Amino acid sequence: MEKTSISPAVCAMPDEEHNNLHIEIELPGVNKEDIVLSMHEDSFMIRAKRNNIEYVGSFALCCPVDYEEAISHFHNGLLSIDVPYQKPQIRGKRIRIE
Repeated sequence: MEKTSISPAVCAMPDEEHNNLHIEIELPGVNKEDIVLSMHEDSFMIRAKRNNIEYVGSFALCCPVDYEEAISHFHNGLLSIDVPYQKPQIRGKRIRIE
């Protein structure tokens, strides 16, 4: 069978204090041993395999992170990563939508 490559669903957001970036990546049906995650101060790359499907993606981050301090957990097809920003984020202004 031919392998199909697709980009996984990714959601990234700052924590409440804007000190850390929280990233969630959906990898349904993948085993933890079949995931390769690489992180840099301004991006990360994911590669994971499941049967004839390969999840691949490279994603830019909004602000530099301290990737040496990243912590990840994988449970029920969801990879969660928490990584501190190099500098805490300044809270933005909430914009009213008309």
